[in-house]
Amino acid sequence: MGAVTFLIIAVFVFLLFGLFTVRQQTAALVERFGKFKRVASAGLNWRIPLIDRVAGRLSLRVRQLDVRVETKTKDNVFVFVIVSVQYYVIPEKIVDAFYKLQNPEAQITSYVYDVVRARVPGIKLDDVFETKDDIAQAVKIELEQIMDDFGYGIVKTLVTDIDPDANVKASMNQINAAQRQRVAAVEEAEAEKIRVVKAAEAEAESKALQGKGIADQRTAIVRGLEESVSQFKESIEGTSAHDVMNLVLMTQYFDTLKDVGLSSNSNTIMIPHSPSGMNDISAQMRDAMIQANEVSKKSTRKAPPAA
Repeated sequence: MGAVTFLIIAVFVFLLFGLFTVRQQTAALVERFGKFKRVASAGLNWRIPLIDRVAGRLSLRVRQLDVRVETKTKDNVFVFVIVSVQYYVIPEKIVDAFYKLQNPEAQITSYVYDVVRARVPGIKLDDVFETKDDIAQAVKIELEQIMDDFGYGIVKTLVTDIDPDANVKASMNQINAAQRQRVAAVEEAEAEKIRVVKAAEAEAESKALQGKGIADQRTAIVRGLEESVSQFKESIEGTSAHDVMNLVLMTQYFDTLKDVGLSSNSNTIMIPHSPSGMNDISAQMRDAMIQANEVSKKSTRKAPPAA
């Protein structure tokens, strides 16, 4: 009875040590006497104790490897290019992935270094930022051709960061700021030009209106003088047009003196205004009017008769 119990316990322990589990999205490789036997999938699996062993496990999930590469550009600026590689184990090539390649991360890193340092030195710094997708695509093509033989597939490669030296970044920011300031200066100058042009147009229009106003004013003054002379001659007998004009001129003269006296910032040049001075002024104005009248008569006499 004791031997049977011992045998049952021994069989139970033997079977118990032969059972093992594999997690989801994981593959276990079973070897028998050091030779590959099979791939154990997720779930409960069994192996022969002391004969079979689990050589290793591979994750079937997509993994990401970030590679930081230091290189220089065509214009001799050193930059750090960070490339993110997303890769996975091809389910049909689990054996190749486990036995052919000991360190896949190191292998991928080497090829990323090789591709980046072959392409970036032929590109200027400003163009590196614009062609980062081309660099990432070149890395993916190179890795797909190589890593497929080792049982690994490439999902995506991304250039996630381009990091120049701090001094270079500061210089780039200064250049950008200077360009924006230049554009702002041009726009400000254009705005000032528009303001000046509009102000000149407004001033020209104002001067034109002022001139029209002055002309209308003088026309009204002349008409008023004509009516005043006519009324003065009718009301006072024996008064000539010459006397009336002298009176009007004197009135205008005193009105001007009044305006000059009322102004605190006047820079008007004063002329003699004593009684004798008034006679001189009146005589000069009268002589000028007589001369103008004589010239007008002579020109009328010399004009040829109409045909």
